[in-house]
Amino acid sequence: MDRSQILLVGLPLFLLFSDIFNLFFIPPPAKPAAQLHRHHHDSPPVLQEHLQSLEFPTRKATGSGYGNTVSIDFCASCSYRGTAITMKNMLESQFPGINVVMANYPASLPKRVLGKLVPIAQFGVIGIIMGGEHIFPRLGFAAPPQWYYSMRANRFGSMASTWLLGNFLQSYLQSSGAFEVYCNGEMVFSKLKENRFPGEIELKDLVARRISSSRVIDEQIQGGKWS
Repeated sequence: MDRSQILLVGLPLFLLFSDIFNLFFIPPPAKPAAQLHRHHHDSPPVLQEHLQSLEFPTRKATGSGYGNTVSIDFCASCSYRGTAITMKNMLESQFPGINVVMANYPASLPKRVLGKLVPIAQFGVIGIIMGGEHIFPRLGFAAPPQWYYSMRANRFGSMASTWLLGNFLQSYLQSSGAFEVYCNGEMVFSKLKENRFPGEIELKDLVARRISSSRVIDEQIQGGKWS
């Protein structure tokens, strides 16, 4: 086996094992940076009085959305980020003080695994196109099949088509098509169920209802404690 065949066989295997390792093994969390120890010297009493007089009273956070969290889980590979940012800005303006968190909604595990196998298939097809005369005899074929000669006749077109088709398939397998909105841990809208995006007014009303119901529950809990 010459150097080119070793490269064509070894590169897909290396990509396969690296993708499997990244898929099933989570890297350990980064260690926090070491903090420098500083020696604090006691300030004179006069200086401490001046410092105390300069302290400003802290303001409590206020707003109709304070204490509430909205999570927008969207498909990042589907170019839904712009819609998520628009909804985030709308919610922050309508409910001051609300915490809006955006995150990627990944595809299912089988689709992610198949998406990892697509690049290996791409390199395999390109390797067969480049060196099929040496690969097929090693696999037990007396002669390459007829479809190989058809692809070999248009070598660059076949490789370009394989690369473009593989990229399209990989993008499809990595997409989830999701745009899920949660308010305080409860789902208020699901694109996977509705098969559409929420309107701005619709989403504002859904979040407002959830916030008002959360306040009623909190008031009932507090009333039960005081009674």
